[in-house]
Amino acid sequence: MQAGILLSPMLFSDRHSLVNISEDSVSVLGTVGALGFVFFLFLSGVKMDLSLTLKSGKKAICIGLLTVVVPLIFCMTTIKNLHPEGNEFSNKSFFLAVTYSGTSFPVIHSLLSELKILNSELGRLGLSAALIGDIVTLVLTVFSLWVKTGIEKGIKEALMDVGLALLFIVIVVFVLRPVMKWMVKRTPEAGQIKDMCFFIVILAFMMSPRFTKLFRVYFLFGPFILGLAVPDGPPLGSALVEKLDPIISGLFLPIFATTCGLRFDPSYFKDSTKFAHHQAIGAVVTLLIKFVVSLLVPLLCKMPTRDSFALAFIMISKGIVEMGSYSIMNDSRVISEDIFTHMTIVIILVASIVPILVKKLYDPSRKYLCFQKRTIMNSKLNQELRLISCVHVPSNVSSIINLFNASCLIRDSSIALDVLHLVKLSGRATPLFIAHHKQKKTQPNKSYSENVVLAFEQFERDNREAVSVNVFTAVSPPNLMYEDICNLAMDRLTSFIILPFHRRWYIDGSIESEDQTIRSLNFDILERAPCSIGILVEGRRNLKGSNVRDPLASNNSSSYNIAVIFMGGQDDREALALAKRISQDKNVSLTVIHFKAANSLGAILTENDRMLDDAMLSDIKQSKCLTYIEKQVKDGPETSNYLRSIVEDYQLIIVGRRYKRENPQTSGLQEWCEFQEIGIIGDLLSSADFIGKYSLLIVQQQQQRTT
Repeated sequence: MQAGILLSPMLFSDRHSLVNISEDSVSVLGTVGALGFVFFLFLSGVKMDLSLTLKSGKKAICIGLLTVVVPLIFCMTTIKNLHPEGNEFSNKSFFLAVTYSGTSFPVIHSLLSELKILNSELGRLGLSAALIGDIVTLVLTVFSLWVKTGIEKGIKEALMDVGLALLFIVIVVFVLRPVMKWMVKRTPEAGQIKDMCFFIVILAFMMSPRFTKLFRVYFLFGPFILGLAVPDGPPLGSALVEKLDPIISGLFLPIFATTCGLRFDPSYFKDSTKFAHHQAIGAVVTLLIKFVVSLLVPLLCKMPTRDSFALAFIMISKGIVEMGSYSIMNDSRVISEDIFTHMTIVIILVASIVPILVKKLYDPSRKYLCFQKRTIMNSKLNQELRLISCVHVPSNVSSIINLFNASCLIRDSSIALDVLHLVKLSGRATPLFIAHHKQKKTQPNKSYSENVVLAFEQFERDNREAVSVNVFTAVSPPNLMYEDICNLAMDRLTSFIILPFHRRWYIDGSIESEDQTIRSLNFDILERAPCSIGILVEGRRNLKGSNVRDPLASNNSSSYNIAVIFMGGQDDREALALAKRISQDKNVSLTVIHFKAANSLGAILTENDRMLDDAMLSDIKQSKCLTYIEKQVKDGPETSNYLRSIVEDYQLIIVGRRYKRENPQTSGLQEWCEFQEIGIIGDLLSSADFIGKYSLLIVQQQQQRTT
């Protein structure tokens, strides 16, 4: 848009200028850009899920409806007082007023994605309200066109338009959508849609403008309505978005925005007509009233003031949809050049200011500033321990179940486990958060995480009264999944979050897979989580050969050897607290290996840390249920050599992360650390130099943040 304005007649109007933009050039670029804009509307329809309108709360419905209707009434009143002559429908005043007061779901979705608050509480409310507002805007726009037709051509023509439009919708809903659902059903589960099906949908899209003309529907509505008919999400919706969105958003849409800027000529601002001035005043009044309504409704619903202001700015946002609509109306001579110039200025100002103000007003990480200590150390042994375990891929399920089975769950120290299945948002615009325990009676047609739910239900039955399990699914963008995890931890008063490591190994130690998005997510959680965290590094084999516990195992001798590497500090104390928690059963053999510096010079522990370490270790030394080993080492290499000699004796090793804490016991190892998120010792034990069948759990105690 800015590039188009810089190349517009505002700067290069002289024919002797070095930059020569001809009308033919603008026309060619405009045609290419318009194709991209129509594709954008189609993909926006594909991403939208109209069924969510039925699930929207009263707050979202009120905001979405009132922020369109109330500003429209004020706009029409203002324009009528300023320009009393003429009919509001014949002079397009009502149609333009709808565009001023309307809400665009794609624009608000893009804004929330850009600000990374798409699946925050405010983002979800804004999306729901925008979806309602977009539908109301669409209905009012179609209504204004029908009324205008009735006034100019008669009631008979208007009724003909209504009948043809309804016929078009019936064909899309009851013919095209069932065909596309049939395509989806023929696609194997977790498989890709066939290319032939993909090309059929694209062909239908390319023909939609011709059909809209045949059925007398506004040509921009045809691709959008067809997109709404496409089943959202995988496999069809996600395939369309993944294949088309990069080229549309990366090439065609910027070209279209540039051509919109090329049409901007500020000379029309000076020589505008009285009607254009009145329309500009009406647009500004509408914007102000829309802001006030968007602010008052949340405030009346007891929403925090800063969040209400942020939501009000979100609801008045303008962008490519409004710019494209005015540009196409300008080319079609529906509006004059001076009105187009006024509206361009309004859109540019709003689109420039709103993101800055929303970012200033709303910071979703504020709610993670927890003043309560939610750690394992602060949980009593006979008190229920609340955990969250995250799942990305099927192998994570078995690893987590094996981890808990290895801890030999007992009734006196029960666990409340919340399993969060994280699914990448693809082919839809709105994030989902599903609580499966609330949907047992009415399972949706498209069920997420079915295998995960079944596996953990079996795990709960096998450990009755020792563990309670609730399974959740979060469908959201990978870079925003930390919001779902942290929100769940806050709501469920969680003390510990278990995250899977981003790398997995085959049985021979070679790398099976590596996912950098999971690694980025782990970093985000380590920085923001309102409780303690553990990163589970899967071993070369399972902790147990079977997910089903042997009912006679409790009568056998110790079967599971678990080690804790202790060097001091809050992370190590949290790791030791976790180990004490899971070693209450006699089938668990716990060994605490305390590395002490042979030379105390260079030690970085504070006096308070030393006192807390000594207090915790005194209980360990006196306990007869575990083994305490004290090992003095001079440096990192000596520590490494000792660990290499004993790791094969254990199935699970628990260590503290100790981020940015290097002491004599780890000196010389920092420069070889590849994965900072699991600390120096965690990185050392997961390296290829250590060949063992153990799994690793790296623990970080809750970070106390007050700002």
